Amino acid sequence: MTAPLSTDLDIDLNDPTLFLEGRAHDAFRRLRREAPVHWNPGTETSNGFWSLTKYEDLLFVSRRPDLFISSKGIAGPGLRPAAMAQFQAGNGPGGGAVGNASIITIDPPRHVKMRRLVNKGFTPRAVNAMEGQIRDLTNEILDDIAAKDSCDFVVDISSKLPLAVICGMMGVEREHWQLMFDLTNKVLGSGDPEYQTELTEEERGSPEAARATAMAGVGRMIGYFRETLEKRRAHPIEGDLVSILLESEVDGERLTEADILAFCFLLIVAGNETTRNGISGGLLALCEHPAEKKKLIDDISLIDTAVEEILRWSSPVMHMAREATEEVEIRGQKISAGDRVIMWYPSANRDEDIFEDPYRFDIRRTPNEHIAFGIGEHFCLGSGFARKEIRLMFEELFRRFPGIELDGEAERLRSNFIGGIKHLPVRFTPER
Repeated sequence: MTAPLSTDLDIDLNDPTLFLEGRAHDAFRRLRREAPVHWNPGTETSNGFWSLTKYEDLLFVSRRPDLFISSKGIAGPGLRPAAMAQFQAGNGPGGGAVGNASIITIDPPRHVKMRRLVNKGFTPRAVNAMEGQIRDLTNEILDDIAAKDSCDFVVDISSKLPLAVICGMMGVEREHWQLMFDLTNKVLGSGDPEYQTELTEEERGSPEAARATAMAGVGRMIGYFRETLEKRRAHPIEGDLVSILLESEVDGERLTEADILAFCFLLIVAGNETTRNGISGGLLALCEHPAEKKKLIDDISLIDTAVEEILRWSSPVMHMAREATEEVEIRGQKISAGDRVIMWYPSANRDEDIFEDPYRFDIRRTPNEHIAFGIGEHFCLGSGFARKEIRLMFEELFRRFPGIELDGEAERLRSNFIGGIKHLPVRFTPER
């Protein structure tokens, strides 16, 4: 292990309360200024890691998959990875090393080949072709709350659109959409006591509880898709992503069941959680900046730049991890082969060297080269759908409920991996 230049800052990014209490950006600002390559010591249950908080350093790591690999896991120490690491190693339900087959934890050159299998479903043409359907889904969701004067924006609105879109693409029956929502919460929100529903009150809140919750969520989701594969083998559905994967080959060989299950798991989890939080974080930011909200309602043509600012501001995925394959130097700090490096996207997206007045929420901001979707080999496959869903949601929401406003405090997810909002109470004028 290389001796770090700076470990004396009293900042522990492994502490979820830093994010839960809204103190993370103060920590990131100090790290960018005083220790942009910072060693975060380990604990009894997790190893230490290097935190990268500057925009250019995230670009460097993301664009060098030869030096920084993803196959050792993409989530850093904290509330979720321990269970996922067991699953990737083959200790998950069913014994299969399913996690290792996921495109998000595969390195080049196989990564590109695997990604191409589903690329057609996520091209700009494919996204645009679904605009009418996504707008209709949005209005169906808003119809359900139209007669009310208040609701939980996350549970009743923002969570439902991305879930409906990705479930539809994968042929998940509507009666199972709620199950996918609940299991996603268990997997990505496993460290939050609210989602540790299978444990007693006394058991909740510990690292062991987080691991048990994640493993339970992973196991049930993989079990569900194992049954789905059997159905698709017997009765394929044209254009359905699961059916496409069953017929796909890489280097002349059909994908294994583990490959396909990993794809399904990743598509469902990533396809609904992150966009949900982009929409939720977007409304929160707009309500907390009423002048910007008014600009958008008065001129909806600003929606495209507003979406980019929402993504920069909310940064729903807070970090991704890589492992160094050899000794490398960043800003004068030597990082040893085998060291874990954590890229903090919320910090990079408010880097003073890149963004003018980065702590100002500005829906007209341009240029806005945020990296909320990452960059390089693992740039978010579903970024086009995320942008489209956020845009259509706010177009329809503000058309029908322009007076929507907060009706209480946002309740955040206890996590240092997902910048999540669990509950967001809002009020509005009912439609006649």
